[in-house]
Amino acid sequence: MNFWQRPLKRSQLITERITHRFRLNSLKGFVSLFLVGTVLSVALAACSGGNGGNSSTETPAASPAAANKQNVELTLVSFAVTKAAHEAIIPKFIDKWKQEHNQTITFKQSYGGSGSQTRAVIDGLEADVVHLALAGDTQKIEKAGLIQPGWEKEVPNDGIVSKSVAALITRPGNPKGIKTWTDLQKDGVKLITADPKTSGIAKWNFLALWNSVIKTGGDDTKATAFVTKVYNNVPILTKDAREATDTFAKQGQGDALINYENEIILAQQKGQKVEYVIPDVNISIDNPIAVVDKNVDKHGTREVAEAFVKFLYTPEAQQEFVKLGFRTVDETLAQSKEVADKFPKVKTLGTVKDFGGWDAIDKKFFADGGVFDKIQAQKKR
Repeated sequence: MNFWQRPLKRSQLITERITHRFRLNSLKGFVSLFLVGTVLSVALAACSGGNGGNSSTETPAASPAAANKQNVELTLVSFAVTKAAHEAIIPKFIDKWKQEHNQTITFKQSYGGSGSQTRAVIDGLEADVVHLALAGDTQKIEKAGLIQPGWEKEVPNDGIVSKSVAALITRPGNPKGIKTWTDLQKDGVKLITADPKTSGIAKWNFLALWNSVIKTGGDDTKATAFVTKVYNNVPILTKDAREATDTFAKQGQGDALINYENEIILAQQKGQKVEYVIPDVNISIDNPIAVVDKNVDKHGTREVAEAFVKFLYTPEAQQEFVKLGFRTVDETLAQSKEVADKFPKVKTLGTVKDFGGWDAIDKKFFADGGVFDKIQAQKKR
């Protein structure tokens, strides 16, 4: 359903309910239907912006938020590693909106593990927009009744607004000789990664390990054996990607860390010396964006929230994602020499679709009693 159609649909539903309750065989019924018609006419005028056309261009006069408020506050809930990118992009959107609508936008921002952020929104954190590490988390919010079905079709690229690949970070000089996923199963190698029960990146890390076996001719039995060996080499599972990085870099634990490629690039930009490898067999880490319908309707922020989501797909915003190490979803930008030279090529790239989508992945690997739980139970023995 298009954005502008939603209020019209709601008005139609209201009309149907009311007319069902009243009858034309009484003056009361006649008056009631007259009032219903008046309400619907006003709703239709509001939806069309008062010009009788179907233009999708929105103006302050057509927006309840823009018409009634000088200041609008949006709440953005996102996964931990997007913080730097959003802090660069948000001021650009605020300036653009101010120029076009003469309205001041402020943002409340929350960052953390994708799984934890998802539960927080479901439990009552009133996000207007969610930018999460995986579409499976967004789907959980949809199933909770907060996001309308079809959210991924309302914006480009099936709702994916940023992406990355998995990287292996090693100690200076790489004393353990870690160059591929296979090296992580060796005796004496300690790996740092987050917990897939609380962190979106940890699910991607798990899939990257599993994918490395499947894409090279292995089956589920071989993949299970390999991933079990790797997790036996994990001394601690952190709650999110940020804590995993701190455990490895600041606390000095582990010989290797699996992390987003963009996190490493960001660290290098901050002057940190980081040695890493991008394995030739990898997983496409796709991060979706969505408007939380129930909350924006409650807050009267739908127009601004939708505009912000659309802004994230513009070359201007995508360039900021690229600067901070994310691989762009803008194909024209991706093909430019500057961007192409920035990121190592990946020979074999797996996707979520290869594993049947997030519902199938969660059920098989991360649900209670799934593959991950079985690996952890075996590890404890």
